[in-house]
Amino acid sequence: MASSLILLTITFTFIILSSPVTKCATSAKTATHPIPPFKSIYAFGDSYTDTGNTNSATGPNPYLYVSRSPYGQTFFHHPTNRYSDGRLVIDFLAQQLSLPFLPPYLSKTADKSYGINFAVAGSTAIIYSFFVKNNLTLNRTPQSLQTQLVWFNEFLESKGCKNSITTPKECKAVFDNALIWLGEIGANDYAYTFGSSVSGTTIQKLAIGSVTRFLEAILDKGVKYLVVQGLPPTGCLTLTRYLAAENDRDTLGCVASSNKQSYAHNTILQAKLNDFRKKFPNAVIVYADYWNAYASVVKNPEKYGIKELFKACCGSNSGLYNFDLFNTCGSPMATSCSNPSQYINWDGVHLTEGMYKAVAELLLEGKFSNPPFEYLLSRKRRSG
Repeated sequence: MASSLILLTITFTFIILSSPVTKCATSAKTATHPIPPFKSIYAFGDSYTDTGNTNSATGPNPYLYVSRSPYGQTFFHHPTNRYSDGRLVIDFLAQQLSLPFLPPYLSKTADKSYGINFAVAGSTAIIYSFFVKNNLTLNRTPQSLQTQLVWFNEFLESKGCKNSITTPKECKAVFDNALIWLGEIGANDYAYTFGSSVSGTTIQKLAIGSVTRFLEAILDKGVKYLVVQGLPPTGCLTLTRYLAAENDRDTLGCVASSNKQSYAHNTILQAKLNDFRKKFPNAVIVYADYWNAYASVVKNPEKYGIKELFKACCGSNSGLYNFDLFNTCGSPMATSCSNPSQYINWDGVHLTEGMYKAVAELLLEGKFSNPPFEYLLSRKRRSG
């Protein structure tokens, strides 16, 4: 029973549901980029990037309160189905590029002329059938990165784009002014198999293989500007610390075994991206180092106005971490702190807008992207 509970709780780690609000435009064009460098963004990933392809009715059972206050309180001033008090990294990206927030693919009424978000909360890199085969499907969404690729292909076919060889003109029309953003994907794969007979090595091989095939497929379509996020330091999340043994800690104060696993995954992913840069020399491929950007905030919290590294802002109002799996944020027994911008973690699993903002700035304006995001923008400007 205990092992089942641990597996159940771990599966909730990366479920972020996002906004159905699709027509909320950003502010006027910024001084940094008075003319938007891109006309559209197409995003993929899991809960950390989803802007509405799941909601409280379709997401995992433990988080039935995402459509209730205090979710969304900081920026939107009402629940938006984002698992945060406000905006996510993908929202800050859109604002940085002077574009509207990305609408979810599954929305039937959204204006998708400026891009689409295909990311799904709870999504895995590995195809769903693998988890079915291993009896690991409890309280999880069935979508995977493969699902998102199918959706993207359907969208491209509606534009007449099949691949860069047979339909070069049509694919060029889609990709010349489009930024492709692959948010972090793969953390769920490790979480869903925790405590099972499936080894971490097996998950690493299968997850990296799935991401590699996805990237090759979209690059073959003619993608020109691509950003790929790595995994965050999963050992720093409130729930992970809540479950792990006290002696399993690293120099950040986070769960050492989880952080080591995420870091190793990212190292292999970066090597794959180097291979793609050689194979597709005309594409600009940026690695967004989520792991080290996050760790930078943990190491220097005062620089970002952060005072609480591990305790949840919104939670059960009890215990060491203000976290109780059975009284999560939004439930009748939960309360929210008055200053979420001073917290890294929002609800025990997901991050505050303040943390997403800090990470976004480090990825888009700082030194935690390789090559720097500004290099991608300069290449785009030169190409017209």
